[in-house]
Amino acid sequence: MRVVIGGTHAGKRDAVRAWGGTPCWLEAASLLEGPPPAGDLVIDGWAAWIATQLAGEADNDRLRARLARALDALRDAERRTGATTTLILEEMGRGLVPMARRQRRLRDLNGWLAQDAAARAAAVYYVWHGLVRRLG
Repeated sequence: MRVVIGGTHAGKRDAVRAWGGTPCWLEAASLLEGPPPAGDLVIDGWAAWIATQLAGEADNDRLRARLARALDALRDAERRTGATTTLILEEMGRGLVPMARRQRRLRDLNGWLAQDAAARAAAVYYVWHGLVRRLG
């Protein structure tokens, strides 16, 4: 599993495309519909998926556990098939902390997702102004 993280319009998708190949690009929300297709995957839209889940789940720990199970399933599928899964995550921890509770929860859960994904990943990349740096 690879994690690519950076701010909005930092060049994350371009960096992944530059690696080549023909992965299947998915939105994170599609993982709830069933197992992902076989082969290399790029999964984006995590922050949007978290935002939609906030209304239905008041407990951050349960929501984080749900995200962790999704990450574990992706990692396990990758190990079984030999395919590569790339997660594109949005960095949102560098700005002002929002006043609205829902927006703070989104930032918290997105940050925990990034930490949990990085802990499971074979490689983590940070993209800033189109520049890609491997972190781990």
